[in-house]
Order: sequence, then structure tokens, then C-alpha cells
Amino acid sequence: MFTIAIDDELKLALVQESFALHYVELLSEQEEYLSQWLAWPAFCQSEQDFRLFIQRMLHEYADGKSMTCAIFYQGEIVGNCSFNTINHDTKCAEVGYWLSQKHQGKGIVTRVVTKLIDIAFNEHMLEKVQLAAAKDNLASRAVAERCGMTLEGILTNREKVGDRILDHAIYGIHKSNRP
Repeated sequence: MFTIAIDDELKLALVQESFALHYVELLSEQEEYLSQWLAWPAFCQSEQDFRLFIQRMLHEYADGKSMTCAIFYQGEIVGNCSFNTINHDTKCAEVGYWLSQKHQGKGIVTRVVTKLIDIAFNEHMLEKVQLAAAKDNLASRAVAERCGMTLEGILTNREKVGDRILDHAIYGIHKSNRP
């Protein structure tokens, strides 16, 4: 399993089964908060659920289809980030993330997404990175904009979260347009 240092307080680590209990603890503390914009908390409740998720993500990583990492802030797991998909044919990846509510406002996700963009362009030799955020999730949309992404459009009826059907704002950045 690999780790990637972003700076002196932030690193990413490829998910591993030993992280499952940490994810359960984060979810139990913050299920209501995470469920505002994410569908998975309703379906991933136990340590076994997270272990199965991690196993699936490791298989997808081995197949070159995705990359899922834990976010460590000052040595503590505080969230997750990923290339939800890596499409080598179109040279495009879609990033996703979630972060503990108590760690919001520290620039963590902006630094993480910036690093994922660097990895996509410089290690995976991709040409484009996308980010989909619920249209009304202004915090996630601000992350995309801080990372230099451009709004490409709004897709309606993109995701069901709880009893709501959400539209998504789709952002993208091309390697050739990166400063």
C-alpha cells in the first residue's frame, strides 16, 4: 500500500482493510452530516460493509479503473478521496471526496484535489479531470473552482440521495489549460 505526502500535515494512503473501523467511527459520529450530499452512508453502516467496499476498491485499483485513498490530517483519518473512475480510453478521471465535518474550512479538500489533479496529469498521463458536485453543494463547487476547474454544465436528475433527486454541476480541467 502506498502513501502520498501532500504537505507536513496532510497525506493520502491507498485504502486498506485496517481502515474500516476508522470509517465506521467517522460515520457513526457524522452520518446526518455526510448524508446531506452522499448516498453511500445509508448503505455502508458496519465494519464489514466498509471492508467489502475497500476490497472492491483495491480490485478496481489493481485493474487501473479507480484509486481510493484515505485522507490523513495530522496522522488521523479524516475522510476519503478517489478517482471514482479512470478511463484510459478517453484519458479522463473523475475525482470524489468526503471529509469529516470538524475538519472543514482548513483547505484540506482543496489541497487533496489539487494533488489528485497532479497525479492524474503527471503519473497517469491523463488529459482531463472532472468533478461532479450536487448543484446546491456550494462548498464542493467552491473546491472545484479553487482548483482551477471550469463549470461545464448542469446534469439534471444525476443522483438520488435519501429521498431527494439531485442535479449535479460538472466541472473539468484539461492538462493543456492548466496554469
